[in-house]
Amino acid sequence: TNGVVATGTSATCEIDECAKTPAPCGTGQTCNDPNKAKTSQHDFTCTCDADTTIVQKDGPARCVKDECDATPCGADQTCNDPNTAAGSKNDFTCSCVKTSLNTTGQAVPNCGTDECTTNPCGAGQGCDDQDMLTNGNFICSCPFGSGRNKGAPVAKCDECAVGNVGSPCTW
Repeated sequence: TNGVVATGTSATCEIDECAKTPAPCGTGQTCNDPNKAKTSQHDFTCTCDADTTIVQKDGPARCVKDECDATPCGADQTCNDPNTAAGSKNDFTCSCVKTSLNTTGQAVPNCGTDECTTNPCGAGQGCDDQDMLTNGNFICSCPFGSGRNKGAPVAKCDECAVGNVGSPCTW
């Protein structure tokens, strides 16, 4: 309450900022004015009831908490928090960017590795790693369809092999 408090022979004027109308904090929040002295203004805090770690000084708290702000997901993962209400916890989803793996409430332990990024097939050969969770399953392929090999470069690419579509060779 706001008013005058008499103690002994002198009176002290107090202002409880939490007693204002309308209330300075939003619904679902608790207001606390630690110093009610007339000279102490704008020091009240609003704390979210559902998550007491969310506190705002001198105004209503924003009682939402996007768990993705703490970057809980690993590298090459995206984060989505479908419910940012202050009391909602561990409902965020981490999804691997390059694969379809995802988990709820924690980072995906292993999104896999695209083995083709290290150029294991060598110059002139294409590389395709369809399953980044399994090592050694990438496919090396020669230009013009002259050869394919799983897990290792093609020993010899023959661009002039008969039947290679688009071959630069003439017969």
